[in-house]
Amino acid sequence: MPARQRGMSPPRPSARIARMKHRTTTPDLTAPELYLNRELAALEFHGRVLAMARDPAVPLLERLRYLAITAGNLDEYFEVRVAMLKHHHAFGSAAPGPDGIPSGELLTRIRARVLELVNDLYALWQRELRPQLAAQGIRFLTREQWSPRQRRWLRGYFEHEVLPVLSPLGLDPAHPFPRILNKTLNVVVVLKGRDAFGHEGHTALVRAPRSLPRIVRIPAMVDGGGDDFVFLGELLQAFADAMFPGFKVGGAYPFRVTRNSELMIEEAEVENLARALSEELIGRGYARPVRLEVAADCPQAIVRMLADNFGLEDADVYRCDGPVNILRVGQVYEQLDRPELKFPRFVPRQPPALVNGRDLFETIARHDVLLHHPYESFAAVVELLRQASVDPEVLAIKQTLYRAGEDSPLVEPLIAAARAGKDVTVVVELRARFDEEANIRLATRLQEAGVQVVYGVVGYKTHAKMMLIVRREGATLRRYAHLSTGNYHSINSRTYTDIGLMTAQPQITEDLHKVFQQLSGLGQVIRLERLLHSPFTLYPGVLARIEREAEHARAGRPARIIAKLNALDEPHVVQALYRASQAGVEIDLIVRGACILRPGLPGVSERIRVRSIVGRFLEHSRVYFFLNDGASEIFCSSADWMERNLKRRIEVAFPILDPALAGRVFDETLANSLADNTQAWLLGSDGRYVRATPGEAPPYSAQQALLDRLCG
Repeated sequence: MPARQRGMSPPRPSARIARMKHRTTTPDLTAPELYLNRELAALEFHGRVLAMARDPAVPLLERLRYLAITAGNLDEYFEVRVAMLKHHHAFGSAAPGPDGIPSGELLTRIRARVLELVNDLYALWQRELRPQLAAQGIRFLTREQWSPRQRRWLRGYFEHEVLPVLSPLGLDPAHPFPRILNKTLNVVVVLKGRDAFGHEGHTALVRAPRSLPRIVRIPAMVDGGGDDFVFLGELLQAFADAMFPGFKVGGAYPFRVTRNSELMIEEAEVENLARALSEELIGRGYARPVRLEVAADCPQAIVRMLADNFGLEDADVYRCDGPVNILRVGQVYEQLDRPELKFPRFVPRQPPALVNGRDLFETIARHDVLLHHPYESFAAVVELLRQASVDPEVLAIKQTLYRAGEDSPLVEPLIAAARAGKDVTVVVELRARFDEEANIRLATRLQEAGVQVVYGVVGYKTHAKMMLIVRREGATLRRYAHLSTGNYHSINSRTYTDIGLMTAQPQITEDLHKVFQQLSGLGQVIRLERLLHSPFTLYPGVLARIEREAEHARAGRPARIIAKLNALDEPHVVQALYRASQAGVEIDLIVRGACILRPGLPGVSERIRVRSIVGRFLEHSRVYFFLNDGASEIFCSSADWMERNLKRRIEVAFPILDPALAGRVFDETLANSLADNTQAWLLGSDGRYVRATPGEAPPYSAQQALLDRLCG
């Protein structure tokens, strides 16, 4: 297994960490200095995504897409993480995490890091991406850059397509500040002159309706090649005079407010979760503000007026040297057919075991089938469900849906199966953040078709991804299962890396049957043979296996742990890993996002290495490997080693029992990731990430290697 990249030295540790070298007593594994802060660690991940936008080796339009992703990530960070932290801080209920940072100090440190990210993002946009895109004939034009013909066309577009749907509002005691929807584009306009009633000196507000496109493409016939774009905010600023005839415009300044988007529902106190969520969603867009974004040139008096209206402090204001809604540049990526400026297209492989229109039940009955997305096609999962929906021997289908998408190809087979008289049960997780509204519509549609829809367990999100099919075969009933680390979402399956398993192994399918029974029937605690099950056996199962490796190491036997995760923030798991490292276990953690563990601490974690891979695809599969003195175990799961996944969600971790498939999972997800020396970032004990470099070794990208191997 590759160790730390040759030629890479970790960043200099802080003085507090350096003092640990001189300790002679056993360290206290709960000491705050042994932990990184989760919220700050999440921001470092957003910085690694922004680094992809900065990387000249990445195709230009892909860099633009990463810029938009970073802006969207920061939106969600404020909507959820900062919003909840501010909420608890305001009520004095913000208990410090294992790192011990008080909430007030943490908010200050978050602002400092976000300011760095925002400044870097807009500097990248203004100094690199816009000029380089313009050199490729893709221009984002400001008012000063419009030709006379373009200005005339844009004026006509504004008057015919934009102005009729606007409702400009003058601000005065008779026209109070309106409610502003979360993350919408708005413009404050300063007006000079007298109105019809003799009043002088006005401020007005223009809200851009959601029906208007945020980026306008100028037709090719108007002095351009068809790839000239203008932000809607530029139009609202440039033609503000048309909205306020008779006034002179003294200035127009776009702004955007971000609000708390975490839904607060006491599930035990509601009679109908779907109805309660629907009612809560109505007010989500107008919840408490947490951030104000304004144009860089917005006068301080206007900023103060806006902040006061939203109940925000100066520390909640962020000035943007460019469009306040810069995440909208991601729309241009989809509009442009410029393959030379994007990642090369690839065709996901159809797994050899499933080609030529085979009967999937016959194939799965003979042996397990492994799917590695996006390198292998998600169509196999859709085909399994389609075959189940039309097979007269299939009696029942059970499935969980967390984020499926409104146009999911799985919905029609489920509806067809129900209409064909099969017993179809779907567990729809209504509380999947930001997908609540879509999931309510999906649940309604399924129910209207005769599908039995349940919403899981009160107080616990159903995050497990699993499907169970019951089929009559002669005199017996046989179960077939699909389990996955990722959502049943066809679009995500092309951009997220995930592992799926199709199996008919009785112990796994019987376990899955029990889990579904518990979800739909309010059953008691169940005993499972093969699956680890949150919130019951997954958490203690992970801790026990970490301790087992430590025991092997203490006995002088080889001991090894490798885990690939999205995030690691459960302090007791971190402590168990620290103890295992102290015992002599070699540990590699591949953690895409936030990680609170400090690797490389003398006497604590010097045998632990942490890396993050950020590449073309979002690394999403969770895989746990335990050497176990040669009788190794490898589990795949939708669960990270986070407190919420291990204790407050319905999750399953499924073992890969077929030795050949277990070898594939190990090789393609773990060993492959550890060999990456181009897209991997190495975490130092001080919490800083340094990008790996090949040094004397040949460059190696884990994702490109799999594209070449599985899709080449």
